[in-house]
Amino acid sequence: MYAIIATGGKQYKVSEGDEIRVEKLSAADGETVTFDQVLAVSTDDGLKAGADAAGATVTASVVTTGRAKKVIVAKYKRKTGYHKKNGHRQYFTQVKIDKINA
Repeated sequence: MYAIIATGGKQYKVSEGDEIRVEKLSAADGETVTFDQVLAVSTDDGLKAGADAAGATVTASVVTTGRAKKVIVAKYKRKTGYHKKNGHRQYFTQVKIDKINA
């Protein structure tokens, strides 16, 4: 059984027991989070999507929050002496999927 959820502008395919990294959520470590934007749910009866999956939810618990590895952004324009180097570390929340309520 799996579900496709949407959070942080991205879509994730999750099953019970999976650990995924999503965009930072405003929840502390150990708290329970409910994802109600479920796009599709796979059940024993088959795949439910759209309006059929409107009442489905996915319950997860927050494992940790942190920052990803640094991504280096370099800009360069030839013949002008223009060099710019910038770094970025994205915040994330790692969650463990506990239950899929179809």
